[in-house]
Amino acid sequence: MLMIKYFSLAFLLLLKIPFSVSEEVEFTFNGFTGANLTLDGAASIKLNGLLKLTFEDIIPMTGHAFHPSPIPFGRTTSSFSTTFVFAIIPEFRDVSGHGLAFFISPTDNFYTALSRQYLGLFNTQSNGNLTGNIFAIELDTVKNPEFNDINDNHVGIDINSLYSTQSAPAGYYADDSGAFQNLSLISGKAMQLWVEYENQKTQITVTISPIGKPKPRKPLLSYKLNLSAVLRESMYVGFSASTGSLHSSHYILGWSFKLNGTTPSIDLSKLPNLPSTTSKGRSKVLDIVIPCASAAFLFIVVTFLFLYVKRRFKYAEMIEDWEVEFGPHRFSYKDLYRATNGFKEKELLGSGGFGRVYRGVLPVSKLEVAVKRVTHESNQGIKQFIAEVVSIGRLRHRNLVQLLGYCRKKGELLLVYDYMPNGSLDKYLYGQENLTLNWIQRFKIIKGVASGLLYLHEDWEQVVIHRDVKASNVLLDCDLNSRLGDFGLAKLYDRDTDPQTTHVAGTMGYIAPELARTGKATPLTDVFAFGAFLLEVVCSKRPLHSGAHGERIILVDRVLEHWKFGSLADIVDPRLGGCYIVEEVDMVLKLGLLCSHPLPSARPSMRQAVQYLEGDAPLPDLSAICMNFSTPAILPNEGFDSYVMSHPSTMTSFSGLSGGR
Repeated sequence: MLMIKYFSLAFLLLLKIPFSVSEEVEFTFNGFTGANLTLDGAASIKLNGLLKLTFEDIIPMTGHAFHPSPIPFGRTTSSFSTTFVFAIIPEFRDVSGHGLAFFISPTDNFYTALSRQYLGLFNTQSNGNLTGNIFAIELDTVKNPEFNDINDNHVGIDINSLYSTQSAPAGYYADDSGAFQNLSLISGKAMQLWVEYENQKTQITVTISPIGKPKPRKPLLSYKLNLSAVLRESMYVGFSASTGSLHSSHYILGWSFKLNGTTPSIDLSKLPNLPSTTSKGRSKVLDIVIPCASAAFLFIVVTFLFLYVKRRFKYAEMIEDWEVEFGPHRFSYKDLYRATNGFKEKELLGSGGFGRVYRGVLPVSKLEVAVKRVTHESNQGIKQFIAEVVSIGRLRHRNLVQLLGYCRKKGELLLVYDYMPNGSLDKYLYGQENLTLNWIQRFKIIKGVASGLLYLHEDWEQVVIHRDVKASNVLLDCDLNSRLGDFGLAKLYDRDTDPQTTHVAGTMGYIAPELARTGKATPLTDVFAFGAFLLEVVCSKRPLHSGAHGERIILVDRVLEHWKFGSLADIVDPRLGGCYIVEEVDMVLKLGLLCSHPLPSARPSMRQAVQYLEGDAPLPDLSAICMNFSTPAILPNEGFDSYVMSHPSTMTSFSGLSGGR
């Protein structure tokens, strides 16, 4: 009887012990000839056994290579160690595409991951998602300020994000002197990297050295973290790399891994050889002496001078002394001319009252851009405008179109932006029955624009007032994410100072009443335009438009009328076919009314607007607030001009460089 009690007690104690013992998994690849790996994207195994993760192409691509079956790390993540030999060979010396990463992931499906700075591991939504369960060691060769990278040649520990938990410049500590020795990840030379995790100490170490040198005693990175909080019981291990505008070839020469023990050594003598090709240098045409007769030589020289003078005249630019400090933000006219095929009509993306926009591909980086050509007069105001263009070029946000720089030529100013393949939002809202957006896409676009405006108003080092928020200035990237663009009218001022009074700028229907009276743009004038934009997206109607019988309709008043009579559903774009969340649509329409209020004090800030859209705060009661709206919903044609004179929020007044992209 006593023995039974002891046995029962022991059994119960065993049940309470959290089993973390996992299988001992071990493998070694001294080259990958005949290796059973799972490959996707650009990844391939060469005949000599090299694992190549990318291939030569100007189109950004990703490549992945996985161990074919998941590794059983256990509920309490087991200790593991891995080492691999790699090499990154850039197409051009000293410049590179993006790097590569060793990773542990719960899935081998990375089809939604992006290339370039996302290394084929994340996209804009998954980056930073704490439930991603991804552990990675990045070997990054491009400095990405958006991820707070320390430089363009570093090693980092990444947990569910490309914001490295810990990172250091690539290099190793020599065992004899202890001095730090730098390594260039894009040297084209093979290097070896070790990653180790001890579950008892919850310690991650990362060590790197040139191939052939023994493993340094002091690691490059050492970080305490319990990976049991990150990894699942069963995970895939592998490598990922991506290309960008500049190409690099990413190779893995050998790889070994062990669970619950020290990883086996890689036999360096059995590793495949790297390609003998070297990175391209500068053209040596000028160093070649072409023997020719004196008469032929003179003929060539005269011809060359003639073409040179003609070419210089063709690409002549305006450059003044004060522009020297803006050098990095200035593009050459020649590059923009070539990028757009001479500003040919077939590259035209759109045109407005103050400019035409062309698609282009920059000749060196192969980066797709949008080039806006606008007219300007060389006067004192252009200096301040260029200074503001350069300042705006420093803005970094996922919902803003990146303004890359500018160029001046005679009476022209050229603004260079990131290219957005899906064009502007307005083409999805008006006039094309077969081209529309569902409610989920529209709501995502609205929240993206709100997030971008919040960044401009409150989260950047200066206050930026956009002054031209409207559907035609909202561009869509390849994933239909919204990017607020066209900063040609934007104004900046320091925090805790008053914005200076300026001339009225904007577009009819989006201009706040107080702006028309005082000429002073503030964040709340942007909020007014954002309110008109909200109504525009939900209703697919312009803030000022003509009715069925030619009458002029003010959208905000029409929505207000439907709200008063409890019939908001009647104003919603019929192309949605009733397929939307009623509460969300009602909230957006009410927020549009609130933001479009004639009184600035009644409008919310953009931070409050974002909170309402995200459901973090309830909308205030509109009953009392909207009593101050007094304009009629529909205006007869003959009364429209008098209405515009008495309600300046509807007046049109363009200034400077306006118009949509």
